[in-house]
Amino acid sequence: MPATATRRPSLPTRPTRGRRQLIAGCVAVAALLGLSACGTASGALQSPSANAPSPAGGQSAGVASPQQPTGTAATTIAPTSDSDAAGGTGSAVPPVSGKPKSPKSPTGSPTPDATAPVTATPVTATPAAPPAHAGAGTVIGSTASGGRTVALTFDDGPGPATPQILDLLAQYHVKATFCEVGQNAAANPAMVKRVLAEGHRLCDHSVHHPQPFAKLPHDKAVYEVTAARDMIVQAGGPGTQVTWFRAPGGGFNADNEHITAGLGMSSLAWSVDPRDWSRPGVPAIVSTVQSQLKPGGVILMHDGGGDRSQTVAALKQLLPWLIAQGYTFDFPAV
Repeated sequence: MPATATRRPSLPTRPTRGRRQLIAGCVAVAALLGLSACGTASGALQSPSANAPSPAGGQSAGVASPQQPTGTAATTIAPTSDSDAAGGTGSAVPPVSGKPKSPKSPTGSPTPDATAPVTATPVTATPAAPPAHAGAGTVIGSTASGGRTVALTFDDGPGPATPQILDLLAQYHVKATFCEVGQNAAANPAMVKRVLAEGHRLCDHSVHHPQPFAKLPHDKAVYEVTAARDMIVQAGGPGTQVTWFRAPGGGFNADNEHITAGLGMSSLAWSVDPRDWSRPGVPAIVSTVQSQLKPGGVILMHDGGGDRSQTVAALKQLLPWLIAQGYTFDFPAV
């Protein structure tokens, strides 16, 4: 029988020299564009890798970093103050200083450097005085002008000592602020009118002087602040201005501060308290004022609420001393 011919399996055709050059060129172009391959012998394309390095050593061209959007420089902002770092209130974030350098892309155009942080210089916040309560307005504890000035304030009147205090103030050409209790103002309108006529100013000190004032329910606080102001205005006559409210015992809180602000008044505290209401003796009153007072201070004293003979005697010493120390007299800030 004739021998049966055995067919040998065909071998893959060896690429010609021209085809090899074409494949090599395609691979080089693919590497330049950030692709892992342009075309294999089987014709499949591989997906670009987000981590594939570009010729410039950064991210692959056309692939955004997972941490930073393409074309945006990363910015590092330092805390603006110690209080900011602790969750407190500080100054606004300062402007970013310096300009990041823009390296050239493979095509020659500038591209943002997503790895170069821009640092901001921290700013230390200056503590504000007087203090502010959370969610409330500022409580005043300084003079309107600042500098070597002082504000004299008298609480709880009008009372039996008010005429003597007004006489002393007139003798030294001093203006002061009188924080009046509403029921006392209503009972002595002539004295309220004299306070205004001599150039002094008025402050609301509640109707009944209840304490602790900060513990009052909202409706009660509204009455004490609003009704006292109305009583003082009525006693003073048309055009009477009540600029401040001073909480009895300094019992300020967010609620009564907002009530005060809603009525167009500022909350008034103090920076010097000689506790003259407790009648500690004239020398104690005088020495406390002299040791505690700093320029721009607000002194708390009393012209009502009891025997104020020690206050009057202390004021006779303090007024010439303040003038000798170079202080001028001012009203509190608003």
